[in-house]
Amino acid sequence: MPKSEGWKGWDEYAPFYDWENARTLGRRDVAYWRRIVGGEAARTLELGCGTGRLLIPMARTGVPIVGIDRSAPMLTRATERARRIRRDARPAVVRGDIRQLPFPNRSFGMVMAPYGLLQSLLREADLRETLTDVARVLRKGGLLGVDLVPDLTSWAEYSRKVSLTGRGPGGGTVTLIESVRQDRRKRLTIFDEEFVERRGRATARHVFSLTFRTLTAPEMCERLESTGFRVETLCGSYRDAPWTPQADVWLIRARKR
Repeated sequence: MPKSEGWKGWDEYAPFYDWENARTLGRRDVAYWRRIVGGEAARTLELGCGTGRLLIPMARTGVPIVGIDRSAPMLTRATERARRIRRDARPAVVRGDIRQLPFPNRSFGMVMAPYGLLQSLLREADLRETLTDVARVLRKGGLLGVDLVPDLTSWAEYSRKVSLTGRGPGGGTVTLIESVRQDRRKRLTIFDEEFVERRGRATARHVFSLTFRTLTAPEMCERLESTGFRVETLCGSYRDAPWTPQADVWLIRARKR
């Protein structure tokens, strides 16, 4: 059986990513990242920029920013969004693997790893390779910001639950039917997604899976420390509330030594 890869499923997810996130996360992390990116005021790299949900608001701060993602369908949407802002503020969009970043040494002052991005790295070697290369492209003293979805492995398993329904991104109706499976030995959480599009009498089904690996926030801090970073802040909200294992979000900010 082929090894699971965290990038699988995201091409199929691209048409529905913004639709789902508008109904779940929304824009509640945008002000946080704007504050952090604006405070650094340095050339920034966003890992896993996807459809540009964060990339475009960050570009509008005036900070030069580059987004990288492996999914061509996701990046097509990011590029379309980028065309709506003035040319001199547009972010660069690069297709690539975050484990092997195609950028020179010390070419960024900040790197963003938002909304569970590092949890899509399903093996310890993947995470180590990514953090090592992030350290390489960051200048000394540069900031890495990490946003983790809290303890996915504690989520209850369920099967074929109707999670969302509403008007679809292209008209008609979209319904998300979702299942959650856990592989607690490997600390993996698998979301089996079925997006059902209905337009008049026509129905289309889009079926795929997304897999995530969860480390605790202290464990992630240890990984950062071991790959050349000094952890500055671990907090539990987008307003920098103190971290607890029960916090709504797990946010880490670390400097390259």
